[in-house]
Amino acid sequence: MRAFIDLQKKLFPDVLDVIQRRYQLLYYIQIMQPVGRRALAESVELAERTVRSEVDFLNKQGAVEITSRGMHLSYEGQNILEQLAEFIKEVSGIKVLEQQLKDKLNLDYVVVVPGDSDELNWVKQEMGKACVQYLKEHMSPNQAIAITGGTTMASVAQVMTPLSGADQCLYVPARGGLGERVENQANTICAEMAKKARGDYRLLYVPDPLSEESYQTIKEEPSIKEVLDIIRNAEIVIHGVGDALTMAERRKTSPEQMELIKKYNAVGEAFGYYFNVEGEIVHKVRTVGLQLEDLKRAKHVIAVAGGCSKAQAISSYFQPGQSNVLITDEGAAQELIRDLSL
Repeated sequence: MRAFIDLQKKLFPDVLDVIQRRYQLLYYIQIMQPVGRRALAESVELAERTVRSEVDFLNKQGAVEITSRGMHLSYEGQNILEQLAEFIKEVSGIKVLEQQLKDKLNLDYVVVVPGDSDELNWVKQEMGKACVQYLKEHMSPNQAIAITGGTTMASVAQVMTPLSGADQCLYVPARGGLGERVENQANTICAEMAKKARGDYRLLYVPDPLSEESYQTIKEEPSIKEVLDIIRNAEIVIHGVGDALTMAERRKTSPEQMELIKKYNAVGEAFGYYFNVEGEIVHKVRTVGLQLEDLKRAKHVIAVAGGCSKAQAISSYFQPGQSNVLITDEGAAQELIRDLSL
């Protein structure tokens, strides 16, 4: 495909520009539908006149339907998007980004979706769709899937669909709750994903973090112990990666521990572990649920995290090589490549 694209660039350079522009319009219509021309023009950063002309063409081709409420993607338009996806990744350089990240971070699988979730919230949904697609391709019946909390994980749950060939799977929260908004807690996300995937679920009703004394007591409770055994032996783990200071604030970390996190220059957080830029663990909070050493038992450990601002956090987490799959966005990927190339 690469040779064919290079040939097109030489003989028909304008054609590639037109294909990319029309693909971008279809992509944004899919995300924003129903959408008006003005809102679409602002999102794709094109003149409204250009958008009107292109939309009229796409409408005549049957790819877009125009109603009084706004534009919708037709069944034909959806087919065009799906068939062009890999081609556009090659043309736009996303395929190159994926391979570079795969090589530099020594991963089995990398997906980069267009956009930057720092700027466009719907990009998180696109990462969620990529995660669901990975699950469809790799899940088997009767597996246990552990899921952490957070806004990105909530986006994965939002776009979850039934997974054919993955019957009777059990979904469990990877850890206790942070005391954050209920829709972003691991228990809530776990239950929603299980229902949409038509699987079963078990919940973990413990706070996070805990004192050492409370941790030792709670983990021996029979009902907690049973769920913890499932969590620690899960075949698939899906988790986010957080900015260290943001996560410390969400946990209502004590001033003394916050100073420690700042002193040792922690930049990333996952599973209650705080990492510096070299990937060294500089702080850990006591949590009930998955520990880093438990990840070795899982077959697929999927990190879903994006946004240019999270690039350093993602890099710090992957330095020790804990996960084997990364699903991210273009904003984070480009920043990661810059940081890893220094």
